[in-house]
Amino acid sequence: MSGTLYFVPTPIGNLEDMTFRAINVLKEVDYILCEDTRTSGVLLKHYDIAKPLKSYHLHNEHHSTQKVIEDLKNGQNIAIITDAGTPGISDPGYLLAKACADENIEMICLPGATAFVPALVVSGLPNHDFYFAGFLPQKKGRQTKLKQLAEEQKTIVLYESPHKINTTLEQIKEFFGDQTKVSLSREISKKFEETKRGTIDELIAFSKSKTLKGEIVLIINNTI
Repeated sequence: MSGTLYFVPTPIGNLEDMTFRAINVLKEVDYILCEDTRTSGVLLKHYDIAKPLKSYHLHNEHHSTQKVIEDLKNGQNIAIITDAGTPGISDPGYLLAKACADENIEMICLPGATAFVPALVVSGLPNHDFYFAGFLPQKKGRQTKLKQLAEEQKTIVLYESPHKINTTLEQIKEFFGDQTKVSLSREISKKFEETKRGTIDELIAFSKSKTLKGEIVLIINNTI
């Protein structure tokens, strides 16, 4: 009988965001897949979880997936976590989920931390119909993607890194217009959590006035 693959969300900042269920699952599985064993080791030590860790990240998931599938078929229960947030959401996990679905292996995804949900809620922008785009392409296809998103009459959700945020805000102005309202959230659940709301010009001025740190979530009002 095949084992079960558990997708376990981990805190995006505050360690207290870990759920009781997530801790129990990680203590009970045979081993844990993680992006960086050093990063995950800190979290697991904090919760006294002593299970074998195996690296599973964007650079090795293609050739590591089949071994995980074999272990699941042999009855092992396995958890996958990432450095922060829910596996498969702009993080490794999709290939493994697809492989499990193809092999009819049971999967369970625990509810938990995902950066865009709190950012969307506190944005004050329409959230009944939104488009989650994750990270934009780094170079090739970036402008094509922005043009496509500008045609979506929905609230748009983007992830961005600090070193590209100024460029991305300027591109939002170019493709969405200078009257566009945007919310920027960063350091979610951490000590210096911050959300800035305003027009795109106000957000550009805000971003250029200080050095932003931490993963950033942008909420763009593109509704009618």
